[in-house]
This record gives sequence, C-alpha cells and structure tokens, in this order.
Amino acid sequence: MSIAIKRAYAEGRYGQIHYRHAGEPGDNAPVLLLHQNPSSSFEYEPLMRELAKDRQVIALDTPGYGMSDAPPEPLSMADYTAALADALPEAGLPEGRAFDVYGFHTGALLAIEMALLLPGQVRQVAVTGLPMRTDEERAELLAKAKNAPALDESGDVALTMGRGLWDYVVGARKPGLSLDRYGALWMDKFRALDRSSWAYVGVWSYDFERLRGVTQPAMLIQPAESLRDVSIEAIRLVPNHVIAELPDLDRDVLDLPEGVTAIASAMRDFFGQPFLEEQN
Repeated sequence: MSIAIKRAYAEGRYGQIHYRHAGEPGDNAPVLLLHQNPSSSFEYEPLMRELAKDRQVIALDTPGYGMSDAPPEPLSMADYTAALADALPEAGLPEGRAFDVYGFHTGALLAIEMALLLPGQVRQVAVTGLPMRTDEERAELLAKAKNAPALDESGDVALTMGRGLWDYVVGARKPGLSLDRYGALWMDKFRALDRSSWAYVGVWSYDFERLRGVTQPAMLIQPAESLRDVSIEAIRLVPNHVIAELPDLDRDVLDLPEGVTAIASAMRDFFGQPFLEEQN
C-alpha cells in the first residue's frame, strides 16, 4: 500500500509556508527534511514514502520556493531557517517536540542552522552535499547570484533560464528515470523564476565556521558527486560527526530507488535511538 503524502500551509513571518507530511508519530523521532535550491519539498516525495514507513516525516518549502510565500529580499541561511522554524508548531513539531533533521545541498546548510537555532529540540542532523568553496569561488558565485538578471518583457531571461534548467534536470537525468517526473521537477525548480538565485546569496555568503558550533551528532551521507571532497572537509568542522559514503551513486539520488534506499538506510541507522516521551 502506497503511503499518502499530504500537503498543508502554516503561518510564517513572510506569509504562508507550504509543507508536505507523511507517516504518523510513534516510537521513532520525527524527521524534518529541508530541500535544495531552487527546488521544493516536492523533490523529497520518494524519500518521504520510504521514511514514513516507520516515522513522522515533514518537509518544508523554503520561503520563496515551491508554494511558500517569498520574503521581500534574499535572506541569510540563518534568516531562512528562522522563517522555516515559524512553521514547525503547525506542522507537528511544537516547542519541546524533539526531532531529527536532514538537508540536501542548500538544505544541508538550513539543517545545520536548524541545529544551531534549536539545540534543545534538534536531536541529530544529517546532510548531503555541503557547498563549501574557496574564498575566491564564493566571491565570484555571490556576485553572480546578486546580479542575476530580472525578468524582461521579451521573455528572454525566463526562456534562457528554462532551457538551461531543462538541459540540466531533464536532459542529463539518469537513464530510465521518468520523463513525467523530471518534467515536474523542472517545473518545480522553474517556478521561482528570477527569484531562484535568492537563496544562493545566502549560500555563497555562508560562514562555514558556524559548523563548529553544532553540538548534536551529525552525519554526512555523501554520494560521489562534485561536492564530495568539499563536503567531507566541511563536515569535519562539526565536533561530533560521522561519514557515510555512497560511492556507487552520483546525481539523481533522491529519485533512483537505490539512492532513496541508501539514504533512508543511513538515516535510520544514524537516527536509530527510539523517541523518548520525556523529550516532549
């Protein structure tokens, strides 16, 4: 029997925050999923169905992405995270309700920030793909994000963006993955239009020294993608960390059945400890 994924909205400081949820509260701690940029919680549906077999799963849309209302301007990773935290009580994670958190790429930084923001509520944090760059690379990427072109009347900016996204998301997908699914993923990413660069302002201005302040156990679940080496270097800044490499996987891991299984298995092994009632 397929596990149902439901959708809802919570109130936030910039309007409504959209989220997906599945599974039921039980012995295992709930898990919060935070997505990459410029995607939404839609990318997590296969992973949600797997994780929700034995726990409550909640996936939020970052403000300005998916179906969440946008802030008035680009935010820092800490400010995006604080805005996401507004939604937690309505989404099923009220103050005092302990939970685990997982983030992918941009979502990895949001997961780190959630651990820093709510040290008494976040039990453990797992991440995939920490986008740490050199100072020179960050400066170049930050300038590009800040100067991304706005929409124009001709439609050239949107059409160029859409073509590039199509080639990357759909055209370069792994053989055998559904065209319909990847067309929907393309549309999900394209939805943000010229706002798609906003979260990158926060990513490329991020101070990775903040990882040293994470007090919870952290796991890097790392495929053999381009971010592999920098991700391993970054997670070593977290005092209490472990690394689970997935050397046979690279891209599209959130849709490949073997990728979903591997990530979910690593998360279950790491998050492992039953949820204790006294943590409520």
